[in-house]
Amino acid sequence: MTAVRGTSVDIPTQDGTADAYLAHPDDGSPHPGVLLYPDAFGLRPHLRQMADRLAEAGYTVLAPNVFYRHGRAPVVELPDFIDPARRPEIFERLGPIMQSLTPDLAMRDADAYLSWLTASPLTTDGPVGITGYCMGAGLALRTAGTYPERVAAMAGFHGGRLATDSADSPHLVADRITAELYFGHADQDPSLPPEQINRLDETLTAAGVRHRSEVYAGAHHGFTQADTAAYDSTADDRHWKALMALLDRTL
Repeated sequence: MTAVRGTSVDIPTQDGTADAYLAHPDDGSPHPGVLLYPDAFGLRPHLRQMADRLAEAGYTVLAPNVFYRHGRAPVVELPDFIDPARRPEIFERLGPIMQSLTPDLAMRDADAYLSWLTASPLTTDGPVGITGYCMGAGLALRTAGTYPERVAAMAGFHGGRLATDSADSPHLVADRITAELYFGHADQDPSLPPEQINRLDETLTAAGVRHRSEVYAGAHHGFTQADTAAYDSTADDRHWKALMALLDRTL
């Protein structure tokens, strides 16, 4: 198993400083870069463990606190295990913070994250991969379309609201994407109903985007997050296999 080093880093942005977690093989050599966008619960121990697992596979991984404008992570106090009974009170505090991260602000931040990651001596030259979870899947999709020359691969898992009727829906960047994409959708996910999955696929296909979209039967929204009640170990294993295969063939 590859030894991994994880450190906290600060990323300068146009609006301040974003705290982040950097994980990489502890061998002193550069490796392909991966930007990891978290779910709504944000940067926390479980997300750091996910970054470490990617680093073990040979990648230099940056996981930013996308809510840095509201403080360093965690911006909302979280229990060690997030069960359904705690979600309402957590989202009562998280909701306004999530809404404040507009597409324009998020993509301004994405520029800073990509610039920092690709400038790091721990990252090889060339475009990076991106993976995102829940709300992070939408951020990953937007980033792939906003900075196509800088992104070779993008994966999104149990993403929500990826193809809405809104004028700023994430799927509308499809015509600018050059990366290869993979989506692992949660079955019967109210935040991404079948009509949105179909709209996403149709839009990507019409734009000529290389992509694969799969629905994980029986999996709930949040199935990769082991510190929540939505976790599904079978679906999570499938997610890791699909993600690693995408990154291995594109980076």
